[in-house]
Amino acid sequence: MKINNEHILKVKQSRSHGLLLLIVLVSWCLQAQVKASIDSTTIKIGEQTTYKIQVEADTTDLVVFPEGQTFLPLEMIESFKTDTTKKEAKYNFIKRYGLTQFDSGAYTIPPQKIMIGNKAFFTDSLKVEVNDVIIDTTEQGLFDIKPLIEVDKSRGQWWKYLLYAILFLGLLGGILYWFIWRKKPLTQEEQVALLSPYERAKLSLQELDKADYLAKDQIKDYYSELTAIIRRYLDEKVYDHAMESTTDELVNRLRLLKDANQMHLEQQDINNIETILKRADLVKFAKSRPEIALAEIDRKTIDLEIDQVKESLPEPTEEEKLQDQLYREELERKKKRRKILITSISAAIVVFGLLIGLTAYSGYNNLKDTILGHPSKVLLEGEWVRSEYGAPSVAISTPRVLKRSTTDLPKEVQEQFDMTMFGYGSVLEFFAVTIQTFNYKQDVEIDLEKAIDGAIGDFEKKGAQNLIVQNDKFITPNGAEGIKVYGTGEFLIEGTDKYQVANYNILLFTAENVLQQITILHRNDDTYAKEMTDRMITSIELKKEEKKKEDQS
Repeated sequence: MKINNEHILKVKQSRSHGLLLLIVLVSWCLQAQVKASIDSTTIKIGEQTTYKIQVEADTTDLVVFPEGQTFLPLEMIESFKTDTTKKEAKYNFIKRYGLTQFDSGAYTIPPQKIMIGNKAFFTDSLKVEVNDVIIDTTEQGLFDIKPLIEVDKSRGQWWKYLLYAILFLGLLGGILYWFIWRKKPLTQEEQVALLSPYERAKLSLQELDKADYLAKDQIKDYYSELTAIIRRYLDEKVYDHAMESTTDELVNRLRLLKDANQMHLEQQDINNIETILKRADLVKFAKSRPEIALAEIDRKTIDLEIDQVKESLPEPTEEEKLQDQLYREELERKKKRRKILITSISAAIVVFGLLIGLTAYSGYNNLKDTILGHPSKVLLEGEWVRSEYGAPSVAISTPRVLKRSTTDLPKEVQEQFDMTMFGYGSVLEFFAVTIQTFNYKQDVEIDLEKAIDGAIGDFEKKGAQNLIVQNDKFITPNGAEGIKVYGTGEFLIEGTDKYQVANYNILLFTAENVLQQITILHRNDDTYAKEMTDRMITSIELKKEEKKKEDQS
């Protein structure tokens, strides 16, 4: 019975050892699918090291590599394209990342998660040591500060845009001149229109001869054109309804004008005109066909009667000549106004099209602010100034130089610290930059929480309400650590009971018995001021004041 129990115990131990071995083998196989390595475990500050992940997977599996800043505390600065190779029924994937760190120390890259199909795999953690860059000042001495030198201001590319604008306006002006303002050669119709009624009638008779109606036996067309010539001349010079009047009405009008001594036309001339007009009526309406010779005689008679009518008309008076001159001048003015109107419409269309194009390219608000001007946009795009303020100094880039200002402090406050203040703008104008340095006269431990409360309290004293307060740790580019307090609030508009929503940023730094405070305030809807704020904050550097030590003998 004892032997049987020992045998059973050995069988159970053997099974447990086999299961443990199986788990180890499976785990090893899974880990074999994912490998991680780094090309260098020791780098200098800012130097790049390459982190590599190798994955072996079936051709049907979807492999997802980590994305984003998953390598913290190291910073990923580049994600390279995945290399893929095929081996039999499997794919080999190699994914590389460029990593770096800007502070010295020993860091651990955390395990990275890789998805293969529906399963998650994790790489091993890797250690990286980041070393300072050692500067040897024994071999290379320090040099004096170089004097300021003048640098020619860059002219930029504005001259190109000016040249394009001049070329475009020149082309537009040339088109308008060629098609509108240029004195173009007169067409035949315009040349005829400039002739006097008498000259036009004579010219029409010549054109009638060239038409050769008689040779083509087109008697009706011939007489229609012949009588139209004499009617048009009489319509313009004698009776302005000659074209639509019947033959009898026209002849009666001529006789009335003769009897009233308004024209000195012989009765025989009136009879000749009447005869030819009635013969033409018979040709047009009764299908009469006079002889060719008679038709030629009628043509000569009309030519003669046009001369007679011209001679019978009285000379125009000075008043009539003046009216005619005024009429021609009015025609010229109308023509000029028409040219100006066409030019204005063309220019308006071009400007409108240009505005639409610029709006589509740069946006309505940006175009409006560029054309009409925007105070914040002018500051943002102007020439910025970088300077140092206070002691210890705060270096910052601003759109304008910050000016020193003074504040009357209570006597008990003056006994505690000295304050220097530099600023630009005004809180009441909803754009302000202020740098304050508090130098305490005794050794004190500065409480940043109280400093934050004091800064927010200053806003509330000026009428601010509904303040949203957030704060984060802040590190300047040169490594100075501080606190950034930021948020929004409703600030009272000076002289009214209305409020304006504005954004604020307060940066607080401490040194030995020193508190430095940078405050930036701007309107919430001012996008250009937001860009200025970001640019100013990223430019802040704190200069440490070094204490001089006296040589001891």
